[in-house]
Amino acid sequence: MHAYDFATARDIRQATSSTGAFLAGGTTLVDLMKLGVLRPDHVVDINSLPLRGIRTGRDGVRIGALERMSDLAADRTIAGHYPVFAQALAVSASPQIRNMASIGGNLLQRTRCGYFRDVTTPCNKRQPGSGCPARTGDNREHAILGTSTSCVATHASDAAVALMALDASVRLIGREGERTVRLAEFYRLPGATPDVENQLKPSELIAELILPRLDWARTSTYVKVRDRQSYEFALCSAAVALDVRGHRIRDARVAVGGVGTMPWRLPNVEAGLKGKPPTLEVFEAAAQSAVDGAEPLAHNGFKLTLLKSTIVRALAGLR
Repeated sequence: MHAYDFATARDIRQATSSTGAFLAGGTTLVDLMKLGVLRPDHVVDINSLPLRGIRTGRDGVRIGALERMSDLAADRTIAGHYPVFAQALAVSASPQIRNMASIGGNLLQRTRCGYFRDVTTPCNKRQPGSGCPARTGDNREHAILGTSTSCVATHASDAAVALMALDASVRLIGREGERTVRLAEFYRLPGATPDVENQLKPSELIAELILPRLDWARTSTYVKVRDRQSYEFALCSAAVALDVRGHRIRDARVAVGGVGTMPWRLPNVEAGLKGKPPTLEVFEAAAQSAVDGAEPLAHNGFKLTLLKSTIVRALAGLR
Protein backbone atom coordinates (compact mmCIF):
# COMPACT_ATOMS: atom_id res chain seq x y z
CA MET A 1 0.00 0.00 0.00
CA HIS A 2 1.13 3.56 -0.75
CA ALA A 3 2.69 5.26 2.31
CA TYR A 4 0.60 8.08 3.82
CA ASP A 5 0.34 10.37 6.83
CA PHE A 6 -2.52 9.80 9.25
CA ALA A 7 -4.22 12.32 11.53
CA THR A 8 -7.40 12.57 13.60
CA ALA A 9 -9.47 15.73 13.21
CA ARG A 10 -10.55 17.21 16.55
CA ASP A 11 -13.17 19.52 15.05
CA ILE A 12 -14.78 20.40 11.72
CA ARG A 13 -12.54 23.41 11.16
CA GLN A 14 -9.44 21.27 11.51
CA ALA A 15 -10.90 18.65 9.17
CA THR A 16 -11.86 21.08 6.44
CA SER A 17 -8.46 22.80 6.69
CA SER A 18 -6.74 19.59 5.69
CA THR A 19 -5.90 18.37 2.21
CA GLY A 20 -6.26 14.69 3.01
CA ALA A 21 -8.79 11.99 2.24
CA PHE A 22 -11.51 11.73 4.89
CA LEU A 23 -11.84 8.41 6.73
CA ALA A 24 -15.24 7.56 8.26
CA GLY A 25 -16.29 3.88 8.10
CA GLY A 26 -13.47 3.19 5.66
CA THR A 27 -15.42 0.55 3.75
CA THR A 28 -14.68 2.19 0.40
CA LEU A 29 -11.52 4.22 1.07
CA VAL A 30 -9.46 1.43 2.66
CA ASP A 31 -10.64 -1.07 0.05
CA LEU A 32 -9.53 1.15 -2.84
CA MET A 33 -6.26 2.06 -1.13
CA LYS A 34 -5.41 -1.63 -0.84
CA LEU A 35 -6.08 -2.07 -4.56
CA GLY A 36 -3.93 0.95 -5.41
CA VAL A 37 -6.89 2.76 -7.00
CA LEU A 38 -6.62 5.57 -4.44
CA ARG A 39 -3.21 6.73 -3.23
CA PRO A 40 -3.74 9.66 -0.84
CA ASP A 41 -0.68 11.19 0.83
CA HIS A 42 -2.77 12.22 3.86
CA VAL A 43 -5.70 10.44 5.54
CA VAL A 44 -7.82 12.31 8.10
CA ASP A 45 -10.01 10.36 10.53
CA ILE A 46 -13.26 12.31 11.00
CA ASN A 47 -15.05 9.90 13.34
CA SER A 48 -14.66 12.24 16.32
CA LEU A 49 -16.57 15.05 14.61
CA PRO A 50 -20.07 15.97 15.92
CA LEU A 51 -21.82 14.63 12.82
CA ARG A 52 -24.17 12.07 14.37
CA GLY A 53 -27.80 11.93 15.41
CA ILE A 54 -31.27 11.66 13.88
CA ARG A 55 -33.41 14.74 14.50
CA THR A 56 -37.07 15.08 13.56
CA GLY A 57 -38.61 18.50 12.95
CA ARG A 58 -41.62 20.04 11.27
CA ASP A 59 -39.88 20.06 7.90
CA GLY A 60 -38.60 16.49 7.98
CA VAL A 61 -35.65 14.54 9.34
CA ARG A 62 -31.97 15.48 9.59
CA ILE A 63 -29.36 12.74 9.82
CA GLY A 64 -25.71 13.20 10.79
CA ALA A 65 -23.38 12.00 8.05
CA LEU A 66 -21.49 9.70 10.42
CA GLU A 67 -24.56 7.67 11.37
CA ARG A 68 -23.97 4.01 10.56
CA MET A 69 -26.16 2.38 7.91
CA SER A 70 -27.31 -0.44 10.22
CA ASP A 71 -28.44 2.05 12.88
CA LEU A 72 -30.44 4.01 10.31
CA ALA A 73 -32.09 0.88 8.92
CA ALA A 74 -33.26 -0.06 12.43
CA ASP A 75 -34.42 3.41 13.44
CA ARG A 76 -38.19 3.58 14.06
CA THR A 77 -38.58 7.05 12.62
CA ILE A 78 -36.87 6.10 9.39
CA ALA A 79 -38.69 2.77 9.08
CA GLY A 80 -42.07 4.34 9.89
CA HIS A 81 -41.93 7.53 7.85
CA TYR A 82 -39.56 6.53 5.04
CA PRO A 83 -39.77 2.73 4.61
CA VAL A 84 -38.21 2.98 1.13
CA PHE A 85 -35.02 4.33 2.73
CA ALA A 86 -34.95 1.75 5.53
CA GLN A 87 -35.48 -1.08 3.05
CA ALA A 88 -32.72 0.19 0.73
CA LEU A 89 -30.32 0.35 3.67
CA ALA A 90 -31.26 -3.15 4.83
CA VAL A 91 -30.40 -4.74 1.48
CA SER A 92 -27.12 -2.87 1.05
CA ALA A 93 -23.88 -4.82 1.33
CA SER A 94 -23.34 -7.28 4.20
CA PRO A 95 -24.30 -6.81 7.89
CA GLN A 96 -20.63 -6.33 8.78
CA ILE A 97 -20.23 -3.54 6.23
CA ARG A 98 -23.52 -1.89 7.25
CA ASN A 99 -22.27 -1.83 10.84
CA MET A 100 -19.17 0.10 9.78
CA ALA A 101 -20.27 2.21 6.82
CA SER A 102 -21.44 5.78 7.42
CA ILE A 103 -24.37 7.14 5.44
CA GLY A 104 -22.24 10.06 4.22
CA GLY A 105 -19.61 7.67 2.94
CA ASN A 106 -22.22 5.48 1.32
CA LEU A 107 -23.44 8.39 -0.79
CA LEU A 108 -19.84 8.94 -1.93
CA GLN A 109 -18.93 5.32 -2.61
CA ARG A 110 -17.16 4.72 -5.89
CA THR A 111 -18.35 2.54 -8.74
CA ARG A 112 -17.96 -1.23 -8.72
CA CYS A 113 -16.84 -1.26 -12.39
CA GLY A 114 -14.11 -3.89 -12.64
CA TYR A 115 -12.01 -1.75 -14.96
CA PHE A 116 -12.04 1.09 -12.42
CA ARG A 117 -10.85 -1.23 -9.66
CA ASP A 118 -8.17 -2.94 -11.79
CA VAL A 119 -5.16 -0.61 -12.00
CA THR A 120 -3.66 -2.66 -14.84
CA THR A 121 -6.44 -1.57 -17.23
CA PRO A 122 -7.33 1.88 -18.63
CA CYS A 123 -10.21 3.80 -17.02
CA ASN A 124 -11.24 7.40 -17.64
CA LYS A 125 -12.77 7.63 -14.17
CA ARG A 126 -9.51 6.57 -12.50
CA GLN A 127 -7.10 8.14 -15.02
CA PRO A 128 -8.73 10.77 -17.29
CA GLY A 129 -8.01 10.28 -20.98
CA SER A 130 -6.87 6.66 -20.67
CA GLY A 131 -10.01 5.13 -22.21
CA CYS A 132 -13.08 3.09 -21.31
CA PRO A 133 -12.65 -0.63 -22.09
CA ALA A 134 -16.07 -1.35 -20.56
CA ARG A 135 -17.79 0.05 -23.65
CA THR A 136 -16.60 -2.92 -25.72
CA GLY A 137 -15.58 -5.33 -22.97
CA ASP A 138 -17.41 -6.88 -20.03
CA ASN A 139 -20.40 -4.55 -19.64
CA ARG A 140 -23.20 -6.82 -18.40
CA GLU A 141 -23.56 -4.83 -15.17
CA HIS A 142 -23.00 -1.39 -16.63
CA ALA A 143 -25.30 1.57 -17.18
CA ILE A 144 -27.85 2.16 -19.92
CA LEU A 145 -28.89 5.65 -18.75
CA GLY A 146 -26.73 8.76 -18.49
CA THR A 147 -23.72 7.20 -20.18
CA SER A 148 -21.08 8.92 -22.29
CA THR A 149 -18.31 7.84 -24.63
CA SER A 150 -15.97 8.26 -21.67
CA CYS A 151 -17.77 6.19 -19.03
CA VAL A 152 -20.60 3.68 -18.60
CA ALA A 153 -20.09 2.80 -14.92
CA THR A 154 -23.10 2.60 -12.62
CA HIS A 155 -23.46 4.28 -9.25
CA ALA A 156 -23.44 1.61 -6.55
CA SER A 157 -25.46 3.06 -3.65
CA ASP A 158 -28.91 1.60 -2.88
CA ALA A 159 -29.55 4.27 -0.27
CA ALA A 160 -28.94 7.07 -2.77
CA VAL A 161 -31.68 5.70 -5.04
CA ALA A 162 -34.22 5.82 -2.21
CA LEU A 163 -33.05 9.29 -1.22
CA MET A 164 -33.37 10.49 -4.80
CA ALA A 165 -37.03 9.40 -4.78
CA LEU A 166 -37.53 11.28 -1.50
CA ASP A 167 -35.92 14.42 -2.98
CA ALA A 168 -33.37 14.52 -0.15
CA SER A 169 -30.59 17.08 0.20
CA VAL A 170 -27.12 17.13 1.70
CA ARG A 171 -25.65 19.88 3.86
CA LEU A 172 -22.00 20.42 2.99
CA ILE A 173 -19.31 22.11 5.09
CA GLY A 174 -16.02 23.43 3.76
CA ARG A 175 -13.48 26.20 4.13
CA GLU A 176 -15.85 28.68 2.47
CA GLY A 177 -18.79 27.87 4.77
CA GLU A 178 -21.93 25.78 4.48
CA ARG A 179 -24.32 25.07 1.63
CA THR A 180 -27.25 22.74 1.01
CA VAL A 181 -27.56 20.86 -2.29
CA ARG A 182 -30.40 18.67 -3.51
CA LEU A 183 -29.18 15.15 -4.13
CA ALA A 184 -30.52 15.38 -7.69
CA GLU A 185 -28.04 18.21 -8.31
CA PHE A 186 -25.24 16.80 -6.16
CA TYR A 187 -24.30 13.97 -8.53
CA ARG A 188 -22.80 14.71 -11.96
CA LEU A 189 -23.19 12.84 -15.20
CA PRO A 190 -19.88 11.46 -16.51
CA GLY A 191 -19.76 13.44 -19.78
CA ALA A 192 -16.13 13.96 -20.73
CA THR A 193 -14.99 14.16 -17.10
CA PRO A 194 -16.16 10.97 -15.36
CA ASP A 195 -13.49 11.44 -12.69
CA VAL A 196 -15.58 14.35 -11.30
CA GLU A 197 -18.54 12.54 -9.76
CA ASN A 198 -20.22 15.14 -7.56
CA GLN A 199 -20.34 18.77 -6.47
CA LEU A 200 -17.97 18.44 -3.49
CA LYS A 201 -15.17 21.00 -3.45
CA PRO A 202 -11.66 20.20 -2.15
CA SER A 203 -11.71 19.62 1.64
CA GLU A 204 -15.52 19.88 1.72
CA LEU A 205 -17.44 17.10 3.49
CA ILE A 206 -21.03 15.94 3.89
CA ALA A 207 -22.21 17.05 7.32
CA GLU A 208 -25.87 16.14 7.24
CA LEU A 209 -28.53 14.45 5.19
CA ILE A 210 -31.92 16.18 5.00
CA LEU A 211 -35.10 14.22 4.26
CA PRO A 212 -38.00 16.59 3.56
CA ARG A 213 -41.33 15.90 5.19
CA LEU A 214 -43.41 13.76 2.88
CA ASP A 215 -46.32 12.21 4.74
CA TRP A 216 -47.30 9.86 1.95
CA ALA A 217 -43.76 8.44 1.85
CA ARG A 218 -45.12 5.98 4.40
CA THR A 219 -46.48 4.24 1.32
CA SER A 220 -43.15 3.51 -0.31
CA THR A 221 -40.91 0.54 -1.01
CA TYR A 222 -37.56 -0.51 -2.47
CA VAL A 223 -37.10 -3.49 -4.78
CA LYS A 224 -33.60 -4.71 -5.61
CA VAL A 225 -32.86 -7.30 -8.31
CA ARG A 226 -29.43 -8.94 -8.07
CA ASP A 227 -27.64 -12.14 -9.04
CA ARG A 228 -27.71 -13.48 -5.48
CA GLN A 229 -29.54 -12.53 -2.31
CA SER A 230 -26.50 -11.99 -0.10
CA TYR A 231 -24.04 -9.14 -0.53
CA GLU A 232 -24.51 -8.25 -4.18
CA PHE A 233 -24.90 -4.98 -6.03
CA ALA A 234 -28.07 -4.26 -7.96
CA LEU A 235 -28.54 -5.26 -11.56
CA CYS A 236 -31.59 -3.03 -11.27
CA SER A 237 -33.50 -1.47 -8.39
CA ALA A 238 -36.56 0.72 -7.97
CA ALA A 239 -37.55 3.11 -5.19
CA VAL A 240 -41.22 4.10 -5.42
CA ALA A 241 -43.77 6.02 -3.36
CA LEU A 242 -47.44 6.57 -4.14
CA ASP A 243 -50.03 9.01 -2.81
CA VAL A 244 -53.35 7.30 -3.56
CA ARG A 245 -56.67 8.87 -2.57
CA GLY A 246 -60.13 8.00 -3.82
CA HIS A 247 -58.68 5.24 -6.00
CA ARG A 248 -56.60 7.82 -7.88
CA ILE A 249 -52.84 8.40 -7.79
CA ARG A 250 -52.42 12.00 -6.69
CA ASP A 251 -48.62 11.94 -6.68
CA ALA A 252 -45.78 9.53 -7.33
CA ARG A 253 -42.04 9.20 -6.90
CA VAL A 254 -39.92 6.78 -8.91
CA ALA A 255 -36.13 6.45 -8.90
CA VAL A 256 -33.99 3.55 -10.11
CA GLY A 257 -30.52 2.15 -9.56
CA GLY A 258 -28.14 -0.30 -11.22
CA VAL A 259 -28.97 1.15 -14.63
CA GLY A 260 -27.69 4.74 -14.46
CA THR A 261 -24.36 6.47 -14.05
CA MET A 262 -25.96 8.18 -11.06
CA PRO A 263 -29.09 7.45 -8.98
CA TRP A 264 -31.80 8.03 -11.57
CA ARG A 265 -35.14 9.79 -11.08
CA LEU A 266 -37.83 9.08 -13.68
CA PRO A 267 -40.20 12.10 -13.99
CA ASN A 268 -41.83 10.69 -17.14
CA VAL A 269 -42.88 7.55 -15.30
CA GLU A 270 -44.18 9.66 -12.42
CA ALA A 271 -46.22 11.77 -14.85
CA GLY A 272 -47.66 8.61 -16.39
CA LEU A 273 -49.00 7.55 -13.00
CA LYS A 274 -50.54 10.77 -11.72
CA GLY A 275 -54.30 11.12 -11.95
CA LYS A 276 -54.84 7.49 -12.82
CA PRO A 277 -56.10 4.47 -10.86
CA PRO A 278 -53.44 2.27 -9.21
CA THR A 279 -53.91 -0.69 -11.51
CA LEU A 280 -51.38 -3.08 -13.00
CA GLU A 281 -52.25 -1.82 -16.49
CA VAL A 282 -51.47 1.77 -15.47
CA PHE A 283 -48.19 0.69 -13.86
CA GLU A 284 -47.13 -1.22 -16.97
CA ALA A 285 -48.01 1.65 -19.30
CA ALA A 286 -46.17 4.22 -17.17
CA ALA A 287 -43.07 2.02 -16.90
CA GLN A 288 -42.65 1.96 -20.67
CA SER A 289 -41.12 5.46 -20.61
CA ALA A 290 -38.46 4.35 -18.11
CA VAL A 291 -36.17 3.38 -20.98
CA ASP A 292 -36.52 6.64 -22.92
CA GLY A 293 -33.01 7.66 -23.96
CA ALA A 294 -31.46 4.37 -22.83
CA GLU A 295 -28.34 3.21 -24.67
CA PRO A 296 -27.69 -0.48 -24.01
CA LEU A 297 -24.31 -2.06 -24.72
CA ALA A 298 -23.50 -5.49 -26.12
CA HIS A 299 -24.11 -7.41 -22.90
CA ASN A 300 -26.62 -5.38 -20.87
CA GLY A 301 -29.58 -5.06 -23.25
CA PHE A 302 -31.58 -7.26 -20.85
CA LYS A 303 -31.74 -4.28 -18.51
CA LEU A 304 -34.29 -2.59 -20.80
CA THR A 305 -36.87 -5.23 -19.92
CA LEU A 306 -35.60 -5.71 -16.37
CA LEU A 307 -35.90 -2.00 -15.62
CA LYS A 308 -39.56 -1.83 -16.63
CA SER A 309 -40.50 -5.04 -14.82
CA THR A 310 -38.71 -3.95 -11.63
CA ILE A 311 -40.65 -0.69 -11.54
CA VAL A 312 -43.96 -2.51 -12.07
CA ARG A 313 -43.10 -5.03 -9.35
CA ALA A 314 -42.32 -2.23 -6.89
CA LEU A 315 -45.49 -0.29 -7.69
CA ALA A 316 -47.65 -3.40 -7.52
CA GLY A 317 -46.27 -4.08 -4.06
CA LEU A 318 -47.85 -0.85 -2.78
CA ARG A 319 -51.42 -1.63 -3.83
